[in-house]
Amino acid sequence: MNVAEQLVAQLVNAGVHRIYGIVGDSLNPVVDAVRKTGGSAKGGIDWVHVRHEEAAAFAAAAEAQLTGKLAVCAGSCGPGNLHLINGLYDAQRTGAPVLAIASHIPSVQVGESYFQETHPDRLFNECSVYCELISTPQQAPRVVTSAIRHAVALEGVSVITLPGDVSNEKAVAHAPEYSPARRATLVPNPADVEEVAELLNRSKKVAIFAGAGVRGAHDEVVSLADTLKAPIGHSLRGKDFIQYDNPFDVGMTGLLGYGAAAEGMKDADVLLLLGTDFPYDQFLPRTATVQVDNRAQKLGRRTDVSYAVHSDVAPFVKALLPRIEANRSDAFLKAQLKKHAKIMKATVGSYTRKADRLKPIHPEYAAHVLNEVAADDAIFTADTGMCNVWTARYIDPLGTRRLIGSFLHGSMANALSHAIGAQVSHPHRQVISVSGDGGLSMLLGELVTARMHNLPLKVIVFNNSTLGMVKLEMLVGGLPDFGTDVHDVNYAGVAESIGFHSERVDDPRNLREAFQKAFDVDGPALVEIITDPNALSLPPEITGEQLIGFATAMSKIVLNRGAGEAVSMATSNMRNIPRF
Repeated sequence: MNVAEQLVAQLVNAGVHRIYGIVGDSLNPVVDAVRKTGGSAKGGIDWVHVRHEEAAAFAAAAEAQLTGKLAVCAGSCGPGNLHLINGLYDAQRTGAPVLAIASHIPSVQVGESYFQETHPDRLFNECSVYCELISTPQQAPRVVTSAIRHAVALEGVSVITLPGDVSNEKAVAHAPEYSPARRATLVPNPADVEEVAELLNRSKKVAIFAGAGVRGAHDEVVSLADTLKAPIGHSLRGKDFIQYDNPFDVGMTGLLGYGAAAEGMKDADVLLLLGTDFPYDQFLPRTATVQVDNRAQKLGRRTDVSYAVHSDVAPFVKALLPRIEANRSDAFLKAQLKKHAKIMKATVGSYTRKADRLKPIHPEYAAHVLNEVAADDAIFTADTGMCNVWTARYIDPLGTRRLIGSFLHGSMANALSHAIGAQVSHPHRQVISVSGDGGLSMLLGELVTARMHNLPLKVIVFNNSTLGMVKLEMLVGGLPDFGTDVHDVNYAGVAESIGFHSERVDDPRNLREAFQKAFDVDGPALVEIITDPNALSLPPEITGEQLIGFATAMSKIVLNRGAGEAVSMATSNMRNIPRF
């Protein structure tokens, strides 16, 4: 057995079923070792051949998020493994346990400006929890074991740099048997529980803001809200784990948000931040704040906290509940729920009512129909930008669905690549990539990957021929949109030529049938929706600065491009005001 074969055997021992990547030169010994395992059907490892290493890293990140287990990607020396870096940043920030194999130039050439020479052991330091160079066969198995343990235990990225010549050498050291460690439950300090209970008992208005850290604690958090008579807002990553079966839900805050979450937090005496590292401090009120997180380094880094509690969410809530005094007033909760219902009916709901004949197609309406037609256990992946907004506001999690996106790294082009990892690792679940035309075109080649592996994933393309989120950013910043538009591209035609079942929809009355046809296909399918290019998402709370910026930008558009375009943009976004 050579070092590459030993490495692959260690991955099999750790429960890895596949590696995403592109074959090539210095990586060939590893790829050949994968071939010799016979594939996952024979207890070995599959090689998932993608078209760009960035997609390999995104695919591994999605698999790791959905399974909670180690996922692996690989890239050849120089430009090959450099392409991994964006997807690895996404995995690292998301907390996905991913191992990246960065093959390297011959070890004797390192430091000599050799062909394709880079230094992966330096380059990947910032986007990993472990990053090491394997320089000898004796060292290899211990580094691989350490890389696996770091990725799984710290829920992040491990990178091993492996020179091609070293991977071809004979394995000489024993590979430790991998024994998975069960994750321990982190319980709170009893003094923290007592102090927080005392604070809550003397506070009349309490709001909860939940993030992805409430996963597995849904019922406990809902019980706490019921006891405190507290509304529950959530982050985008927390949506999957707290929004469903939740009578206290008041939506999401932030630029993508909706509902009364922003107002609820602002009006509260005490804010409970549960399992969230929400980065936008401008949406966090300056009030008495309790933050609970199992990563102590996250406590207090976004906003000042009155009580920093180092704990998993579920055990903290279980310890807290018996100490909360009963018979609290529900006036604050009722007021926030009433606001939320009004906002959902007016601002969010209005864009989907009586929209089945409006052209161009409202993207909100398309997302609404997609939500109705999709399977109850569908896995959605969403491109960064407007697709984040539409999925956040119109896709219901149900407690059985999942929504994956580049929510912390904010990369374009993630949806299709994430969908590949989701579909490969969950072959019997419906996987839907909600792609923007900008994101899809950036890694368009991954349509070939989906067809080559005959993955039954469904790509829903919201084609407005513009970078909608960037346009909005420019407008609220007082700048006329520039460099955001592209010519019309027939993505359905492109996908059809690759071998997809394809539909192109420009009439909202045909959406439901097009979706259903795509979902019935036993293979890859793409539905391209021609949406209103002037439809922009309005945040739940609009500042004076944003209004001034928008008005300034509109003035510049009128002066430079005529009043017609400004009127069209205003009409697209305000046409539902009479329905409020």
